[in-house]
Amino acid sequence: MDAFLIKFFPVIYRKTKDPGLDNNYCIYDNHGLQLFTSSLYLAGLTSTFFTSYTTRNLGWRLTMLIAGIVFIISVVVNAATQNLAMLIIGRIFLGCGVGFANQVQLHSIRSLVVQLI
Repeated sequence: MDAFLIKFFPVIYRKTKDPGLDNNYCIYDNHGLQLFTSSLYLAGLTSTFFTSYTTRNLGWRLTMLIAGIVFIISVVVNAATQNLAMLIIGRIFLGCGVGFANQVQLHSIRSLVVQLI
C-alpha cells in the first residue's frame, strides 16, 4: 500500500506518516482519492442505463462479451498506469464492465435471484 500511495497519492502518504494526525478524515481528505474511489461507482451506475438497450438489440451473450472485453481493457490500463489520470480511466472502464455484467441475467436463473432477495 505504501508504494501505491507514494506513486499516486504522495500527499496522503505524508499525512499517514505524520504522528500528529490521528483522525482518518483529515488523512484521507483528498479530491484525487475521492475521484479515484467514486469513478468506479459512477461508471457502473451510468453503464447500467445502456445495458438494457444492448441486451435487447444485441442479445445477452454479446452484451456479456462486451462487458468482458471492457473489463479486460480496464485490467490492461490499470496494469500500465503511470499517473492518476490513467488510474482513474482504468477505474472507469472497470465500472463499465462490472455495470454491464451486473445487469445481464439469464431467464432461467432470474426467478432464483428474485427468490434470494
